[in-house]
Amino acid sequence: MSDVDFYAARMDRAARAATQEGLAGLIVTPGPDLVWLCGYGPPATSERLTALLLAPGRRPQLIVPQLERPDAERAPGAGALAITGWTDGEDPYAAVAKLLDGHGRYGVSDNAWALHLLALQRTCPGTAYGALTEALPMMRAVKDAYEVERLAAAGAAADATYETIVDLRFAGRRESEVAADLARLLRENGHSQVDFTIVGSGPNGANPHHEAGERVIEDGDMVVLDFGGLKDGYGSDTTRTVHVGEPSSEERKVHDLVREAQQAAFEAVRPGIACQEIDRVARQVIRRAGYGEYFIHRTGHGIGVTTHEPPYMVEGEHLPLVPGMCFSIEPGIYLPGRFGVRIEDIVLCTETGARRLNNTARELRIVA
Repeated sequence: MSDVDFYAARMDRAARAATQEGLAGLIVTPGPDLVWLCGYGPPATSERLTALLLAPGRRPQLIVPQLERPDAERAPGAGALAITGWTDGEDPYAAVAKLLDGHGRYGVSDNAWALHLLALQRTCPGTAYGALTEALPMMRAVKDAYEVERLAAAGAAADATYETIVDLRFAGRRESEVAADLARLLRENGHSQVDFTIVGSGPNGANPHHEAGERVIEDGDMVVLDFGGLKDGYGSDTTRTVHVGEPSSEERKVHDLVREAQQAAFEAVRPGIACQEIDRVARQVIRRAGYGEYFIHRTGHGIGVTTHEPPYMVEGEHLPLVPGMCFSIEPGIYLPGRFGVRIEDIVLCTETGARRLNNTARELRIVA
């Protein structure tokens, strides 16, 4: 299948799904949805309007600033698009309005600028809008074989990064130095983009999103390593917790408990089960051991062309798991002022259960 046919099929599928949900169409602005649908990734920070319009029975329409039109025409899915350029001084919203029916409800990218959405509402007062993720939660959630292959390769690259980092010295080095090593290794293993390199040592590990700082890692520290980014357009995200020197009995106990919770959640994955059940299973293991108040975040998130996206493994998410969904399972325990532990794998929901896309050992690793 050519790139044009590949992206044309995606856009057609999204347009038909919009109709099934009672939408008049979709308006997609720069961000992951636009990249996924047509392969075009303009700067999301530009104040100029770029919008892809999808509606059943119509050729996909891409409205772009004229100065960015050459880039749009080089996108892999451009051959499936009718591209219209607008120049500074013209009203881009009027150009969009000509392509809308003047009424009806449209799904709009979650990250669309309020500036653009409010202008569209003024220009087309008969239309209404809703968040694309709420309207079509499954649009990017279920991965095809091509996407699973890319996610597996990204996971393998993150695994190779971990296997190298644990052979380097930790004690006596700053968190920021270890984080720089993680970023370097991710790139050496094929990542074009590094999104995060969390290195939380000692008490800093009790902050799940701690940014690597100038704290010097010491002998006796538990160290949370959470890192990932994009490889060939698809995300990696994995966490392992290591220990500098011999751990205490409590540190081993907490690590074993998190590993047990992560394994229980993995084994609970199967088609049809609600996303919230994965969170409940992991949380129950930790709660029964008396550490429930120290598990302070959801159990997982989806991953694809971004490292965080729907579906979410969290209480209240009733969306059922479907074969092809890829998401993290990452329970943790965080003891304020002392240490934290988190273990994270990306997993794929299959017809019969789950498959891990991260395969490094989950046992507590002792580092120098």
